Amino acid sequence: MAGSSDIAAALAERVTKVLTAATSDDVAVHADALAAYVRSDVPGGVQGAADAGLFDRLDAGATNKKSGFERESAFLGYATLIRHLGTAGWPFWIPRLAMFFQSITDKGAVVREAGGMVIDALFPPTTTPAEQDPASSFPYWAVPHSILPAVMTAMTEGKWQVKILACQVLERLSALAPRQVGASLVRLLPAITECLHDTKTEVHQAGHSAMMKACSVINNADVVPLVPVLVHCMSHPDDIAASMETISKTTFVAEVKGPTLSVMVPLLVRAMSSRSPVILRCAVVITHNLCKLVVDPRDAAQFLPQLKPGLDKLIEMGAFAEIRELATQARRTLVEAGGATDAPADSNTKKTETNPAVIAKQWPTVARDAYRAAAGADAVADLAFPACVIDFVAGIIVELAREDEQDGLNGWRVLAPYVAMGLPPADPTAADAASNPAIAACCAALQTQFGPKPDDEDEGDGTPELCRIVFSLAYGTMMLLNQAKLILKIGHRYGVCGANGAGKSTLLRAIAQGKVENFPYDTVRSYFVEHSMQGEESNESVLEFLFRKAKQFAKERAANPNAPKHPEPTMASVQAILTDMMFTEDRQSQPVGALSGGWKMKVDLALAMLAHAELLLLDEPTNHLDVANVQWLQNYLTHSGDLTVIVISHDSGFLDAVCTDIIHYDKRKLGYYPGNLSAFVARVPKARSYYTLSDSLAFRFPPPSILAGINSRTKVILRMKHASYTYAGAAKPSLNDVSVGICLSSRVGIVGPNGAGKSTLMKVLTGEVVPQSGHVDKHPNLRIGYVAQHAFHHLEDHLELTPHQYLTWRYAGGQDQELLQKATRKLSDEEKAQLATPIDVKNARTGEMEKRLVEYIAGRQKFKKSFQYEIKWQHMDARYNTYMTRDELLALGFHKLVQGFDDHEAAREGLGYRELVPAVIRKHFEDVGLDGDIAEHNRIGGLSGGQKVKVVIAAAMWQNPHILIMDEPTNFLDRDALGGLAVAIRDWAGAVVLISHNQEFVGALCSELWHVEGGKLTSRGRTTVDTNAFDNASATETAPSIGREKKRKKKLTRNELKAQSVRRRERHLKWLIEGGPKPVDSDED
Repeated sequence: MAGSSDIAAALAERVTKVLTAATSDDVAVHADALAAYVRSDVPGGVQGAADAGLFDRLDAGATNKKSGFERESAFLGYATLIRHLGTAGWPFWIPRLAMFFQSITDKGAVVREAGGMVIDALFPPTTTPAEQDPASSFPYWAVPHSILPAVMTAMTEGKWQVKILACQVLERLSALAPRQVGASLVRLLPAITECLHDTKTEVHQAGHSAMMKACSVINNADVVPLVPVLVHCMSHPDDIAASMETISKTTFVAEVKGPTLSVMVPLLVRAMSSRSPVILRCAVVITHNLCKLVVDPRDAAQFLPQLKPGLDKLIEMGAFAEIRELATQARRTLVEAGGATDAPADSNTKKTETNPAVIAKQWPTVARDAYRAAAGADAVADLAFPACVIDFVAGIIVELAREDEQDGLNGWRVLAPYVAMGLPPADPTAADAASNPAIAACCAALQTQFGPKPDDEDEGDGTPELCRIVFSLAYGTMMLLNQAKLILKIGHRYGVCGANGAGKSTLLRAIAQGKVENFPYDTVRSYFVEHSMQGEESNESVLEFLFRKAKQFAKERAANPNAPKHPEPTMASVQAILTDMMFTEDRQSQPVGALSGGWKMKVDLALAMLAHAELLLLDEPTNHLDVANVQWLQNYLTHSGDLTVIVISHDSGFLDAVCTDIIHYDKRKLGYYPGNLSAFVARVPKARSYYTLSDSLAFRFPPPSILAGINSRTKVILRMKHASYTYAGAAKPSLNDVSVGICLSSRVGIVGPNGAGKSTLMKVLTGEVVPQSGHVDKHPNLRIGYVAQHAFHHLEDHLELTPHQYLTWRYAGGQDQELLQKATRKLSDEEKAQLATPIDVKNARTGEMEKRLVEYIAGRQKFKKSFQYEIKWQHMDARYNTYMTRDELLALGFHKLVQGFDDHEAAREGLGYRELVPAVIRKHFEDVGLDGDIAEHNRIGGLSGGQKVKVVIAAAMWQNPHILIMDEPTNFLDRDALGGLAVAIRDWAGAVVLISHNQEFVGALCSELWHVEGGKLTSRGRTTVDTNAFDNASATETAPSIGREKKRKKKLTRNELKAQSVRRRERHLKWLIEGGPKPVDSDED
């Protein structure tokens, strides 16, 4: 007790010297001595000094109205203490901020100057954020919940001098703690706006400066240049029209976070209440663009619901159709961003307590319990905290929990000096809180209690982990994953589920290319199996190709000292792997470029085995594989031991058989679900689309036009007779004496094992290659839409174009540019010689035969049941053109010349129905499920696999084809897109021929199956379409019609004609009396 009295007396003596010093320099000397005494000699430090009445005596001096000298000395003493005591003093400064702010209103100039020194000590001018300055003692964690409330109170309730000072302090806080100020903008803006509209010029100017500085903390490259416009709009609400017009011209591409929304949303809410259609249109366009870029569902839930009532009102009551449509799009984007509810949309996010008052009641108990458990018998007494420390720490805990959850930061150690204030002064460890293990245990307990709760994926099952990281992933300007957790366990097989364009393949590619931050590349070797082999045209044999790659992998492993050791590859070991993968000796000696898509995929899988990777990345591995090979892959993966696998696949059966866990892309986060796809669907019912062909994503194909002379849907329009084809270097023909026919009602599924000749059959049908024997005949006006097995080959030379630009290039000039590259359109040397050979033609004037050379075909007209063609002759004017029949030209060997002109006319007829203008092109891409903005603005090279397939399908359907031929169309499409494609094919009126190993897809669409094996069409048969594969299976299944349906006009009876005459006469009389538009008489009425 005596010790406490002595300390109180010593402090009182030193405070008296400070308050009664004769000069400012003397005050500084005595204040320095006081601070040194508190730091070195007072047990418990700042807390002990507060208990001994130090700050009460200084407060009495600072508020002494009778002595300006004493007020000045008190504030100078506080300034010195603040500089010397550092972070530990802040819990005691917070309750005194109002007093410090009021010093600026003192009548004495020296007191105001001393008060300014206190403010400078608390908030030092700087350009470097405190969290980046190791020498700074500023508690930036306390800004949102302890410091800013006092600043906002000063802005709204203080005298005009206090308001100015508060605005200046806010400017400094924006530099000291920009992230914390940005997170608090939504609360700050109303207070700053009040100063901005103050009638006193000095306050208005200070408010404007503070608003500019506060808005500058927005970390958004698109919005930062707009800050002057936004601030001007806040200070001059009547100028909102000009401001909205300026903002609407900005292209928003950067991620939008809470600080940006806190500034933009109030402005948009005000704009949506305007009566001006120009302002309304700008507001909904900006809303649409901003909502697309909101990443964090918590930001969406906090800000975006404020925009929903305005959008709903415009949708329902908007005066202009364009504004109603734009508002509908904006509302849809807002809902997708998670802004339709006040609660965060991500159901997996574990909530943390955010109310400082609640935490203030709980955290001291948590700290005491942890201290007792850690200190044990060494504990001197229970922790006891003063009220100011309890409130101060509660505010920091709220901010730590928010930052830790959002950015993965771990700053809980900053609580140590404040927790140590609860130790009794007699505790010898109280002086060094940083090294006190009991205090560290208290901080850990507080983090466990109040920090973000661990997600389900963090619950361990005892399996060793391959990696555990937090990372973000972007593609160009598009944020795909934001602070997502990647947790991989050894031996687990993860299936990745998510919509097309979510970033699944980008994630795997980023891991493989070493672009994922924090990934342990030095200890984990990965191998990515994608579809690069599909474009491989090497002439090396399969065995030689793989052996060369195996030696390359071994060399890379040898260069990495951390890589596990494996035996050197030999030709025999590579051959053994190929044999296990069902490669026969003939297949092993076959050139890689001559393999089918399925066998090329197996070569890529063999490369993965030879790489000896710890992490296997598979992107749609079942693409191109037949049933037997899919079963082989399932067996290999399920018996792969400690190999960790991440697989992307839209084959639900494959995911069910292989996966031990599911990784779900949801709101730019990764959710983890133990079990296979069925177990995942049980927990997330909305994922049931992985099992059904749903029409939730609607595709619409343009109807084919009428073919001249084709009045029946069963009349053959494309026929192949006795066709054979052998690839260069191949020992056996890929197609051997095959004859088929296709009509408009055909729904053909081509099935068979890998390498059987299915794709070759397609290529011969479409003219990609010319059969070496036999021929292909088709209707002269027939148009064929073709999607190749390696669908991306259509786009490989146009990756720098957008889908819109690609379609414009392909069909510019009224002809399909890809059609000109087919083998059936390229003249061989013999055909070029034929063109150079004169033919005998009768001169129409003289009647004599003469030699002429064909230059080109200039026109065509109907001739009996065929056509005759107008021939332009070389070195002769057009007036000497003559007609030759189709049979005559074919007999002379001009097959490709005739076919080329027929294709040109067919394309001209098909494209005659389409306008190559932006609005029509955008609508066409949207009809095949590709977002119009992506089609217009994103380069093809940056699209996902599913989006590229949609581009290829859209391009194939642009010319209104009569036959759609697709080789493995289900590759890369998710279940929603697959369902949309299936429904569009089912409802389309043209013929369909497709290859697919997806039995569900074929069974749901194809009424006829062609089985190809060994290059021969071994069976053809009719089958029943499985309509139960569709969600709307009860819908009427009628054959789609083509062209105009002929309806027989019903002949009316005598009584019906009389009644019709009476009705028409009554309508006519009513029109004569009432006026208005004259009613039109129809056949029915």
